[in-house]
Amino acid sequence: MQKKLGILGLCAVLAGCGILPKETQDAPPVQAVADGQMRPQSRPETLDTSARRPPPTARTVEEFDTTTRDEREAAASAPVSAERALGSTIVSLGDPTRPGFWVETSLVSAPGKGRVVNPDTGQSAQVDLLPADGTGSRMSLAAMRLIGVPLTGLAEVVLFSGG
Repeated sequence: MQKKLGILGLCAVLAGCGILPKETQDAPPVQAVADGQMRPQSRPETLDTSARRPPPTARTVEEFDTTTRDEREAAASAPVSAERALGSTIVSLGDPTRPGFWVETSLVSAPGKGRVVNPDTGQSAQVDLLPADGTGSRMSLAAMRLIGVPLTGLAEVVLFSGG
């Protein structure tokens, strides 16, 4: 009986190890510096801070896509400066509650501005490029709708930095 209680207690302790206080979960990552101490790093953030989050009651694509017609027109406009091709990637829908025009991809190592193109239609959108680990990429709901790729599948797109 004591052995069973000990095992249950150990399981409870181990299960609690994965639960961190909110302030720990939201803490910025740290970086080791030359003197061996750890220093906080700034957290990459979406470059478009004017975007609105969808309401908690959102259920449809239109309710989740909080971009305005003016924002969509601006994102669809031609780039104003030189661009550099990053390559093609397979995208899936990213967090639909995260507003704005963005692509998380392993093709960039730092946040920046760029453009995503649907090679099948030529439709494009100016986006915030955000670094991501792994293969493949995730794209915002608004960007996927603007360039005409399916929301429920995988699509190949071409990414450019700059613009």
